[in-house]
Amino acid sequence: MSDTDEIEDSSAPLIEHLAELRTRLIHSAIAFIIGMVICFTVWNPIFNFLTEPLCSTMAERGQTDCGLILIKLQEGFFVAISISLFGGLVLSFPYISYQLWRFVAPGLYKSEKNAFLPFMLASPIMFLIGASFAFYVVMPLAFDFFLGFQQSGNVGETGVEASIDFQGSVQEYLRLSIKFIVAFGLCFQLPVLLTLMGKAGLVSSQGLADVRKYAVVGILVLAALVTPPDVITQVILFVVVYGLYEISIQLVKRVENKREAELRAQGLWFDDDDEEAEDELMAEFDEDEDEDDGDNDPDDDPEDDPGMVETGR
Repeated sequence: MSDTDEIEDSSAPLIEHLAELRTRLIHSAIAFIIGMVICFTVWNPIFNFLTEPLCSTMAERGQTDCGLILIKLQEGFFVAISISLFGGLVLSFPYISYQLWRFVAPGLYKSEKNAFLPFMLASPIMFLIGASFAFYVVMPLAFDFFLGFQQSGNVGETGVEASIDFQGSVQEYLRLSIKFIVAFGLCFQLPVLLTLMGKAGLVSSQGLADVRKYAVVGILVLAALVTPPDVITQVILFVVVYGLYEISIQLVKRVENKREAELRAQGLWFDDDDEEAEDELMAEFDEDEDEDDGDNDPDDDPEDDPGMVETGR
């Protein structure tokens, strides 16, 4: 066989993997386009659903008019496109995850599949929980805080008070709502990510507990970056993410306990006390060897010392 044939044989698996990857990407792109087209046809009901937290908050404050305005002529079209892109990604995400699993699964052992599959299923569920929490809990509180800066104009004898009324931009409101939903959805992935890393041995429960103070600072910075500049939303996000961090520590500890139980059952687990006792035993053994070497020093052999041999005579 020539060198050229060897190169072609070694490159065949890579070509097959690339072809498989191309197929999965094409299927994922087709699913995304289909989801985007579906959402584009019903973007008005989707937008009405997204405005529910704002309209409910305004109704509670006695403001019955919940209309948003178009600042630019083309803004309505871009709002429809944005909703289509976001909705298409949400609709096609289960199928895209399935395609990702079909591409990765053949290269995994059975034990690795059993370990990785629960995290694939838990990830969209946790994202949905985080998005729902943001939509039904955080957004109404944030909008109530923002709307509190309005004031009704009144012309009195002593002066004129300027009227401050909310006339929100459609595109700006949509951007803010998607930011809330995506931020909380991604933050709720923290237990899934840390538990997967713990199962892979990349992090430990003790290590996560030791860097808790640094995690607090990081979560505060994250809350300041991904949320609007209001204290209420930032405090809510900090409390939620920090709670998820503590839950992650317990989940990683549970994974470690399960791994320890399996290794003990196989007889492959050694406690620290056993290791220390073994080290002490090895140290004593080394000392005994050193003493034996000292007693059997060739220089102390009487046969090698002429004076001692002569005295013995």
